[in-house]
Amino acid sequence: MKCKLLGAGYDAAFASHATLTLLHIIPAFAFVVLAPFVYFRRFARAAWPERSLFLLGTVVAVTAYAMSHYSVGGWVERSAVLFFNSLFLFSLLRAWHLRREPVLKLRWMTRAIAVLLGIATTRPVMGIFFATSTITHLSPEQFFGIAFWIGFSINTLIVELWLRSREGKSQIERMAMRPLSS
Repeated sequence: MKCKLLGAGYDAAFASHATLTLLHIIPAFAFVVLAPFVYFRRFARAAWPERSLFLLGTVVAVTAYAMSHYSVGGWVERSAVLFFNSLFLFSLLRAWHLRREPVLKLRWMTRAIAVLLGIATTRPVMGIFFATSTITHLSPEQFFGIAFWIGFSINTLIVELWLRSREGKSQIERMAMRPLSS
């Protein structure tokens, strides 16, 4: 019963900021749906997938900054959001700046996508904290920030290590430079 009441309290908190939450979640969902188009050669010459991602990513970043004001996990969660959201925005802007250099652009877009998808990694980490809360006695206010740091860090580190690996470098180069006929 305690967990149900906890959930209801957080639902009410999100509901009180429903417009901001929707302005964040809907563009983020669209970003995730469109992200694979960056890697499809069929769309290599089409401008709409990347332009859409740049626009959607900017909206996601701006609303994430605004939402961090209402963080459940206090300053620890807020610091994770501010750090990784800034990294996301920097990566996105770097990709935009390098849009005429396909290999570098794709590397930076991959970083941006990885950071954005960090929230998907954060959710199972939170699930583990919720599942073990009777043992650890940690409340969501105590573990949300830690979960954010863990989830976003996992994605960022794995993708960065892959991008710096020989395989990652060659695969990005092949994807960015592959002729349209393949």
